Amino acid sequence: MKKINLFLIGLLSSTFLWAQETAKGIVYEDLNGNGKKDRNEKGISDVAISNGRDVVKTDEKGSYSLEVKEGDLIFLIKPSGYAVALNEFNFPQHYYIYKPSGSPKGLKYAGSEPTGKLPKSIDFPIKRQDESSSFTALVFGDPQPYNLTEVDYFYQSVVKEVEGIQGIPFGIALGDIVGDDLSLYPAYSKVISKIGIPWYHVMGNHDQNYDVEEDQLTDETFSKHFGPSTYAFNYADAHIIVLENILYPDPRDGKGYWGGFREDQLKFLENNLKHVSKDKLVIVAMHIPLFEEGDSFRDEDRERLFELLKDYPHTLSMSAHTHYQRQDLMGESYGWKGNRPHHHYNAGTPSGDWYKGQLDENGLPIATMRDGSPRGYAFLEVNGNEYKINYKVPGKPADYQMDIFAPKVIEAGKRNTSDIYVNFFMGTEENEVRFRLNEGKWVKMSYLEDYDPKYMLDLFEWDRSEKLLEGRRPSLPAKSTHLWRASVPNNLPAGIHTIEVEATDLFGTKHKATAKIEAVEK
Repeated sequence: MKKINLFLIGLLSSTFLWAQETAKGIVYEDLNGNGKKDRNEKGISDVAISNGRDVVKTDEKGSYSLEVKEGDLIFLIKPSGYAVALNEFNFPQHYYIYKPSGSPKGLKYAGSEPTGKLPKSIDFPIKRQDESSSFTALVFGDPQPYNLTEVDYFYQSVVKEVEGIQGIPFGIALGDIVGDDLSLYPAYSKVISKIGIPWYHVMGNHDQNYDVEEDQLTDETFSKHFGPSTYAFNYADAHIIVLENILYPDPRDGKGYWGGFREDQLKFLENNLKHVSKDKLVIVAMHIPLFEEGDSFRDEDRERLFELLKDYPHTLSMSAHTHYQRQDLMGESYGWKGNRPHHHYNAGTPSGDWYKGQLDENGLPIATMRDGSPRGYAFLEVNGNEYKINYKVPGKPADYQMDIFAPKVIEAGKRNTSDIYVNFFMGTEENEVRFRLNEGKWVKMSYLEDYDPKYMLDLFEWDRSEKLLEGRRPSLPAKSTHLWRASVPNNLPAGIHTIEVEATDLFGTKHKATAKIEAVEK
């Protein structure tokens, strides 16, 4: 019996030693950009390295030591003032995949090949770069093509507009990079590389390996193409944290997914924030929004996130997933404990309404989102630890920020029951929207949450048309959280009347739009 016990103890000890190893390496300044440490290239101290749970800092020689286990991705948290290497698609190469046996066998979409034994040294080259405290990043919601035709839609309708853009240091896609078919990752990568800037990725629910039984394994294919699904990086005075937030299988019933975080992700967040100054702008990027749509997000996970962020006065979180656009200022009812509400931006998507709707003059789906917002993308303008967000509709001027829905013709000199609706794409209930007629007195419009009438009109056209329309029928509507209404004035004299609308966004920027109503004698 004693011999058996000793054997079991030895076996368990050797298994533990195999499962838990120590990764070592150096972070150094790659002066000549060859990706190899040359004799004249010195290590860089105080750079954070993580295994997705623990976070360590390099010493004065740039060296680090970190406990790892099979399946870990070892990654560098890019420090401000430095750039990491990029691959041919401009994706940051700030990580090492440690999977001695490779990804699980039999996956529908391939993961990582076996990496073998842990290298003696896992080194990270970085190069100095100028980083202004005032910069603008590019933000995409779900690209989400389901086939190669939609990959081309993505390019033609959005990417082509920002191809070769200058003065933008990086961009980020907020998940659902593709629509379930992970074999589209290479095609997507070729398209997004045309923008020509470093590009970061959030993992979405449609980016998962669904033929696995553990949540930790759902990112096997994603990680092969894009790296870790939970990580962080710095740029100037901003610290950006990317959190994969899809719990699969749903821990409640083992079916589908739920919004939330695993314990190891929250541990990474806690350990990472220990090294982040309180005066930084902390941006948390995720896929599923923090607000509730039914029971879409695990409350205690949002509350734990907010607990970790409570001492940071400058925060922003961003999500996508919904295929509409929404702003939330989250306070105590959401578990936020900061002195001022936390801003959560649920971003509009380049795919819009999943590439649905009629085709435009270029043969591309109009794809207006379910809340009446046009498909599009955003510019995140950062100045120190402050920010503002500007939404951009492809093919439209930058000042196109709202739609006015009003009758085209009314009877002159009569009472009427018509209304003016304004869909202010970046609006929220806290904003003020007002209108005036023919440069008269400004009148405050009433906020409401309702279906956008212009979207409903476009949707009903599919049901009323006596011929087949080109494209795909739009989705059923979602109530807009950025809609305002006012009554059309009565007894308007015959002639053309100009409606002018002014809306002020969360950042104090005023936006204007106009429309015409014609009053006609009967």
